Amino acid sequence: MKMPPGLRVVTTGAADGIRRRLLVPPDAAPTAPAADPPPSAAPGRRSSPTRLPGFSTGLRLALGALTGWFLFRQLLRLEEFLTLLLLSVFLAVSLEPIVAALCRRRLRRGWAVAVVLGVFLLLIAGFLLLVVPPVGQEAGVLARRIPLWLDQVHDHHSALGRIEDRFHLAEQAKNALGGSAGPGLMGGVLGAGRLLLDTVTSVTVVATVTLYLMAGMPDIKEFCYRFVKGSRRGRAREITEEILSRTGRYMLGNLVTSAIAGLATAVWCAAVGVPYAAALGVFVALMDLVPIVGSTIGGIVVSLVALAVSWPVALATAGFYIGFRLLEDYLIMPRTMKFAVDVHPFVTIVAVLIGGALLGIVGALVAVPAAVALGLLLDEFVFPHLDRR
Repeated sequence: MKMPPGLRVVTTGAADGIRRRLLVPPDAAPTAPAADPPPSAAPGRRSSPTRLPGFSTGLRLALGALTGWFLFRQLLRLEEFLTLLLLSVFLAVSLEPIVAALCRRRLRRGWAVAVVLGVFLLLIAGFLLLVVPPVGQEAGVLARRIPLWLDQVHDHHSALGRIEDRFHLAEQAKNALGGSAGPGLMGGVLGAGRLLLDTVTSVTVVATVTLYLMAGMPDIKEFCYRFVKGSRRGRAREITEEILSRTGRYMLGNLVTSAIAGLATAVWCAAVGVPYAAALGVFVALMDLVPIVGSTIGGIVVSLVALAVSWPVALATAGFYIGFRLLEDYLIMPRTMKFAVDVHPFVTIVAVLIGGALLGIVGALVAVPAAVALGLLLDEFVFPHLDRR
């Protein structure tokens, strides 16, 4: 477009922020372009207050801390359930080598789990057959002796009668049952019943969850593998299988050492005349499954039972368990665990102590497999990265 003669171009500013070019005569006074209005004067806009970056950061931290504390409280409320779930996972992983071996013999997984369950039920039935008859017999003997003890209490010439004359135990017992201690006694009975009910419920829950985990172990593992990147999924599968294999070998090694402890107990009790040798052997084998403290508790119980024979037999039984404990700790257990999980004994002791302090017996059981898994993860991801620096 041609500019007409006698005119010149002047650029002006406007309130809306748009610059315009005007054609004015050459003799017109020059005008300064209008300055752009400040942002606060723009129509339709409001001035924003000064932001405080520290306030928003502190608010986010406070909300995160409150959320973490709330989740932690909820986890504490689920502590018992999570402990039972951990025990179920440990049992399922420990029995996985047996189920896998049965599956390799062309047995369907469901039938393999059923076979393992059947063997376990047979073991429980055998334990009950060994324990219930002696306990029932002793309860019958106790019931028959109670009337004789009552007669001796009223006989002032007997030992129990003289004790009654001096301490008045029968009167104190009547006052306790009929007085203020009655509700306490009833509360103790109800507490014992509740403990028995909770124990039965926990055992049922653990058994049911373990069966479902054993039946669906391949599907569960494949589902967990999907959370790993495809490029690393193969290596993650190898590490997981190694952890599961070592955990299964650890449980089998623990079963071997427990069987040795139970067999040694039964042989010793039968040799020195301690009653219920078979039942005590099974009891010690079950207690020996708990690392570090299980065999000690079993030895104390058997030594107390040996008091029914004589003091020398009880002392000899205690000495036998001290010697067997040293043999187990320094010969049997290190060789078995070296073959099973390849873990240093110091790591085993520290792991068992920490697990027992955190989760009790369940923590002591799963402590060694957890230490094995942690060692494999460190060897795979942490130590190579540090060595490359």
